[in-house]
Amino acid sequence: MTAITEDDIRARTRALIDEVGASASQVEFRSAQWDAGLAMVQYPEGKGGLGAPPKLQGIVQEELRSAGVTWESMMINPIGIGMGLPTVLTYGTDEMHEKYLKRIFTGEDIWCQMFSEPTHGSDVAGLASRAVRDGDEWIVNGQKVWTSLAHNSAYGMLLVRTNPDVPKHKGLSYFVLDMASPGVEIRPLYQITGDAEFNEVFFTDVRVPHENLLGEVGDGWRVATTTLMNERVALGGSTAPRGSGTISILADLWAKRGPELPDGQRRIMEDRVTRLWIEAEVMRLTTIRARANATTGNPGPEGSVGKLASAELNQKIWNTAMDLLGADGFLHESGYPLDRARPSAFSTSKGFLRSQANTIEGGTSDIMRNILGERVLGLPGDVRVDKDVAWKDIPT
Repeated sequence: MTAITEDDIRARTRALIDEVGASASQVEFRSAQWDAGLAMVQYPEGKGGLGAPPKLQGIVQEELRSAGVTWESMMINPIGIGMGLPTVLTYGTDEMHEKYLKRIFTGEDIWCQMFSEPTHGSDVAGLASRAVRDGDEWIVNGQKVWTSLAHNSAYGMLLVRTNPDVPKHKGLSYFVLDMASPGVEIRPLYQITGDAEFNEVFFTDVRVPHENLLGEVGDGWRVATTTLMNERVALGGSTAPRGSGTISILADLWAKRGPELPDGQRRIMEDRVTRLWIEAEVMRLTTIRARANATTGNPGPEGSVGKLASAELNQKIWNTAMDLLGADGFLHESGYPLDRARPSAFSTSKGFLRSQANTIEGGTSDIMRNILGERVLGLPGDVRVDKDVAWKDIPT
């Protein structure tokens, strides 16, 4: 087969735009994009891709933006597209591919990820939710927490313990869960912003078909690692145009507030804003380079670099924005409407408050540093006294 070139991708993308129209609904456009192999060009033919190098996806996005096509992958279904797609593609059956993949990409089926528990966040492998085999089904009992978008999700990626008699990493299994299943209860958790993006989820004798298993029984940790590595790339791997995203908000605020500052303060703030703009651009270019060098497989631990850097940079940008606001920064403009159906409007103070979670969600910055130290730099690992101990024998 002749290698696909940048010119090929441009021509295919422009043909797609001409055929569907830039003003088509996201579902309609993304459905056609999937069928054309331009959803994830590195995916196999017939499954949203063309078997092409991942770097060529940037050409697709460039053409879509130029044509004015709404492009909000990480807004319409961030967990499904960023984590569910690659995990189901890697470990799912052909039947699963047919049932789930395209509808994840179009946003018709929202997905959530259910790993963390009240007693196990960073130590996900120690989780306690159980699944017991009953013929062709598994009966699940337990609780998950910090489950983003569970209240809007059709399906969830569920990691549970199926064997308590082996070490914690070896007794886990990974399922696709229909969130409408009897016995699933979702309760909102309200954040400091006044919104409820995430939830706690309870399972009471929930029956999950064995055919919903991803990977093998007891191999859940390997499947979960694929999800987590893709999550960190999704959180830290933006390749948006230069000067866009959070740094553009700071730049706009500087343009409004900067001229009003006293001369000395203005010079200091100008240095801060300029330095952050440079950091944001360096990070954007580094992400582009990393994607250009990527293979068609799932990302490795290096994805933690982008996640760590982007989380901490985002907080610095919002901190600077609040300093620019001065006394006005004490006001939370939109109030605290505790209504999931009507989330509070965006504001600078809300962005600042929301950013405090960036270094916790998707893996804490401490965990990211551990991963980078051990798996990228080759430094000695932490002492793990429970590594070879059966989960049931670990003190709780």
